[in-house]
Amino acid sequence: MNSSVTLRAAATPALPALVLRPWSARDIPSLIEACRDPVLRHWTSHRVDDEAGGARWLETQQAGWAGGERFAFAVLEEGPGGEEGPLVGNTVLKGVTPGGPAAEVGYWTAAHARGKGVAPRALEVLTEWAFGPFGPDGLERLDLLHQVDNPASCRVASKSGYAFDRVLPATPPAFPRDGHLHVRRTGD
Repeated sequence: MNSSVTLRAAATPALPALVLRPWSARDIPSLIEACRDPVLRHWTSHRVDDEAGGARWLETQQAGWAGGERFAFAVLEEGPGGEEGPLVGNTVLKGVTPGGPAAEVGYWTAAHARGKGVAPRALEVLTEWAFGPFGPDGLERLDLLHQVDNPASCRVASKSGYAFDRVLPATPPAFPRDGHLHVRRTGD
C-alpha cells in the first residue's frame, strides 16, 4: 500500500477540514506533546516521552505501512489556505491480512481537540478508505474495541456507525478490563 495516501474530512460550518496522512518525522514534537496528556496515557498503551521514543514510534508506523498490515494516520486540522494545521489526533487501521475479511480500527484525540468531533470525523474517513482500496474481495468488517469504562469511545463508535456487538472479557495484562466490541460491515 502506498504510504503517500492523504485523506480529508470536509469542513463543517463549525469545524475546519481535517487532513489524515501517514505520520512523518516532522510530527514527533506534536506527538510527544500529545502523549504528555494523562487522559491519553490512561487509554492508550504507547508511551512517547522524548525524541527517541517518537522515532521508535514512527518506525513502527512506517513498518506497518511497508508490511501492509497497519496504516496509521496523523490527523491534522487544515488551515484556511489548505496548509496543514496542528495535530489533533491519530487514527489507525490495523490487523490487516492479505485476503482477510476483518481488521481493527483505533484512534485517539489530542487533549486540546477533544469534544470537537475530531474522532468521529476521522474515523468515518478512515472507514470509507478501508472499505475502498482493499477491493471487493477485501475487508468486509471493521472492529472497534475499547474498555467498558470509556464512554467517550462508545459515543465515537455510535456516531461512526459501529454497532455494539458484545462485551469482551478482560485478558490481563494487555487488556486489564472488560471491553466493548463494536462492528461495522461493508454496506452499513
